[in-house]
Amino acid sequence: MRRRARAWVLAGLCALALGPWGACRAGSLRFCDAHADLGVAQKDRLLRFAGLIKEELDHSGQSLAIVSRSGLDLKRFGVRYSHAGISLKASANTPWSVRQLYYACDEHKPRIFDQGLSAFVLGLDAAAIGYVSVVLLPPEQASLLESEALDNREALQFLSTAYSANAYPFSLRYQNCNQWVAELLAAALGGLAAPSAGSGDARAEAQGWLKDNGYQPSIIEVGSLMWLGAFIPWVHGDDHPHEDTAGNVYRVSMPASIEAFVHARMPEASRIEFCRTDRQVVIRRGWDDIAEGCVAAASDTVVPLD
Repeated sequence: MRRRARAWVLAGLCALALGPWGACRAGSLRFCDAHADLGVAQKDRLLRFAGLIKEELDHSGQSLAIVSRSGLDLKRFGVRYSHAGISLKASANTPWSVRQLYYACDEHKPRIFDQGLSAFVLGLDAAAIGYVSVVLLPPEQASLLESEALDNREALQFLSTAYSANAYPFSLRYQNCNQWVAELLAAALGGLAAPSAGSGDARAEAQGWLKDNGYQPSIIEVGSLMWLGAFIPWVHGDDHPHEDTAGNVYRVSMPASIEAFVHARMPEASRIEFCRTDRQVVIRRGWDDIAEGCVAAASDTVVPLD
């Protein structure tokens, strides 16, 4: 029972970048903890799923998207998406690779990693149902974020040296994968890159801009599982306000909080949600989530996988 609760906490508070049970080293698919091997049929469905997402991105006419991926079953935390990154058509790795923060297990430090979209989707692992969300920014804002994300110096400028899966968004002590996306977005939208370079703390400026512009982190109610943080090396509470930890809640940057901020600030931004089962893929355009269980509505597109 404790192992299951541990998995829920790790996955629910920002799945370590390349899978719900841990993180992967760049250039390999070795996870910190054992995970289920994918069968040929499962891998084929996931690759076809990734292919459909790539087709939508190509047809969008855009060159950047904020993409999010589900992990384990996180309904008990009210969370569908646990990990976000920036998909870039002009990536030097391969078109639409996802630039993201991941935790290098052996080095015990966070890194920025470019991962092909297919591999990103394979991180859904062997779950019976998987979800991917794609947010397309208006052209002007997309161009600003693309410049930030493709610039290695800028991308690293907003990378913390200390990782925590449940990092508090307005503290410099730690950072999680989604918080890196939020801070890079702040740098792009707030024009922070130039004044920050070589003077002051770029992350502090980004967090200040997010707070001043109404960014609201996700509230994760962990209840009686709060004590597990003492036994999990990627979960910390010493950066969170006392009133939050006393109330058994964490305020954390999650894909949902990033999407809500984008939607509120840029009403013309658009969203496409994808989900897949063993039998079909459901595609929805709009900001309302697909129903739990990957149940299609009349207006959704359904693509059979049989």
